[in-house]
Amino acid sequence: MLHLPADGHGDRGAADIAFVVAHGFAGSWKHARVAVILDSLAVHGGVVAVDQRGHGGSAGRTTVGHEEPIDVEAAVTWARELGYRRVATIGFSMGAAVALRHAALCGRAERAAGVDAVVSVSGPAFWYYRGTPPMRWLHRAVGNVFGRAYLRWFLRVRVNPMPWPEPPPMAPTAAAAATRAEGIPLLIVHGDSDPFFPLDHPAALHAGAAGSTLWIEPGFGHAEGAISRALVDRIAEWARSSAAPPTDR
Repeated sequence: MLHLPADGHGDRGAADIAFVVAHGFAGSWKHARVAVILDSLAVHGGVVAVDQRGHGGSAGRTTVGHEEPIDVEAAVTWARELGYRRVATIGFSMGAAVALRHAALCGRAERAAGVDAVVSVSGPAFWYYRGTPPMRWLHRAVGNVFGRAYLRWFLRVRVNPMPWPEPPPMAPTAAAAATRAEGIPLLIVHGDSDPFFPLDHPAALHAGAAGSTLWIEPGFGHAEGAISRALVDRIAEWARSSAAPPTDR
């Protein structure tokens, strides 16, 4: 895990909040595209970034969203131990689904691993989605030994070959609804040019999560590789204004 202390340019309130960042599939906090996001967030608050299992410097194998909420739980708990009074999770693509499931499972900040706000960026609404060419390719790669070898050698991601249990984990739509039922502010950010998950995904997340906020960004593609610094700044400001301090709960 990585911790970047707040750099609020004189704003003393910046040290009050930490942003816990969950990368997408085949990502890492060491990747340049993620580092730019972390640096931008550090202007607005502290930053804790985690390599989820099977990625980067983390051990184990990725379960593509099933067990990864445990990794986010560890990062949120660490942010609390560092002294941050408020914690907002920001997940990208697979990490968005993970952040939603984590919030649904761990609840609000009365618990050490609970959160004060959640941001889903370019996240899926449905498991097993194969409606676009990149997602069909990814499912084929994850589902066979040769594809997993390709992912391991060329994308540096180690995939657990075991299938998900039946029934599968809580769907992102159900996790978004549970997040809002806990009273946690939820922002859903999606681009109208996303090649992985079209606009029915953010629409479904928003429709099921009463009181959530939806931003459809013109020209925005997918996740960390396409997001602009300006959009990261807007997300950080939303999280800072939406995450209530403990005395206001």
